[in-house]
Amino acid sequence: MSGTGHYACRVRWSVEDGAYLGTVAEFPSLSWLADGRSEAFEGIQRLTADVVEDMRACG
Repeated sequence: MSGTGHYACRVRWSVEDGAYLGTVAEFPSLSWLADGRSEAFEGIQRLTADVVEDMRACG
């Protein structure tokens, strides 16, 4: 995943959602819910990469 290694991704269990929650410190509005820890981590990384790619495309 190009460029996502520069961001602080974190996964924790969300009691409220009953799932693992992936977040990224530099983009507090982004999150990703998944049943598994690794799926949440991969999901937040993909989402971050998509957002960064879109930001670059928009200048």
